[in-house]
Amino acid sequence: MRARVVPAERVLEFRSSSLRRFVEKERPRALEAATVLAESGGLPDTPAGWRRYVEYLGVLAEEETKLRQERFGRLSRGWVIGSAEFKAELKQALAEDGAVRERFALLGADAGAHRAVRAELWEEKLGVAARALGLPLDALPTPKSAPEKVRLAALMKTATSVSNAWLAERLKMGEPASVSQYVRRFRLGGGLEKRAFKQALSAIKP
Repeated sequence: MRARVVPAERVLEFRSSSLRRFVEKERPRALEAATVLAESGGLPDTPAGWRRYVEYLGVLAEEETKLRQERFGRLSRGWVIGSAEFKAELKQALAEDGAVRERFALLGADAGAHRAVRAELWEEKLGVAARALGLPLDALPTPKSAPEKVRLAALMKTATSVSNAWLAERLKMGEPASVSQYVRRFRLGGGLEKRAFKQALSAIKP
């Protein structure tokens, strides 16, 4: 593929490659698929998994930056290729170490995928925060500046890298600047020093 002899779409037709034998139901015993699939994020040994693997090879072989990015974007819908276990491990690594983002991008995640997985992480943390504060996440008061919403936002801002924009939309708190203002007032009023808040903070922080 790198030499442009065979495009990714037709690589399974190339008789001189063992790849076409990996896909066959009656695979020769000498061919071990586990290592090949593990290198691409633990894809399943199924026809669908091998189709994803071929797409992955096409991305790696693409030399033009723009086309490679386009391929990455198509490939990473759902935010990254790989098994469910691989995605869970990668998501946890992203939560713990920002430096992992480079690897995340190399595995096929575009900007939209970054936003999607970041939102997933924040949603999980929000659930933990709500439970720690004893708040019903699905039945919060309507007012934008409701104390319950402000406590949740303050806890999230203290314990995570969540954005004001995400909190404003998720908690229905108006504009992102409003979230910042509400949280600031909470802090100035000594909200961070209250025992219940500190206990909740210890529950949400890793």
